[in-house]
Amino acid sequence: MAPPSAVAVAPGVFRIPTVGSWAVNSFALVDGDGSVTLVDTGLERAPARIVAGLAALGKHPADVQRIVLTHAHPDHAGGAREMADRTGAPVAVHADDAGFVESGESPPNDKSYSVGRVFARLQNGRFPAVGVGEKLTDGQVLDVAGGLRVVATPGHSPGHISLLHEPTRTLITGDAIFNVLGMRYPPRIFCTDFRLTKRTAHVLGELEYDRAGFTHGPEIVDGAREAVRRFLAKSALA
Repeated sequence: MAPPSAVAVAPGVFRIPTVGSWAVNSFALVDGDGSVTLVDTGLERAPARIVAGLAALGKHPADVQRIVLTHAHPDHAGGAREMADRTGAPVAVHADDAGFVESGESPPNDKSYSVGRVFARLQNGRFPAVGVGEKLTDGQVLDVAGGLRVVATPGHSPGHISLLHEPTRTLITGDAIFNVLGMRYPPRIFCTDFRLTKRTAHVLGELEYDRAGFTHGPEIVDGAREAVRRFLAKSALA
């Protein structure tokens, strides 16, 4: 069975699977005027799936007014240049990841672990470079579908962010937390600073939300904050 083109997470918030049913996801936030904000753009080949997801929502690339990236990794920013070209929308990313997006190169990975040092020699980590139209800061509230708050969760990359859609109390974690066969942190070999990743993820337990969308894994539409807090508490004891 083919994966769905788009999945409703909350009113006006939709997950668009770009690999499998939930292995790599983008998100579309639909505003009251019909305009769309995309969050993450998948791998370089993802735009076809994103456009199909938009079509399932009755939307066209021309409806996209902004592209927000949670960070500068190929599975999040790989399709950004093509989607920016198709839509004419500016790309927004945290200031600390902007240079990586504009050079099309992932931030360095954590070399404090031996496997990280080996992986650094093997890693390509490149994606099509794209210009950044807006450099985001922690706590900034974007004028998107009633308010989209930027929550800095660095560590996975220097400028990694999560996003809180305040009107629907929906959290988009980016790669701060995966939901693949249960919640987990991203693999340390893909992080710039794995210890910092674990520390800053705890910010997500302090926010108020009911639902959570994950770039990797299916959404949680009921009791998401409690589920995230249980994971964080358990991981702190590990």
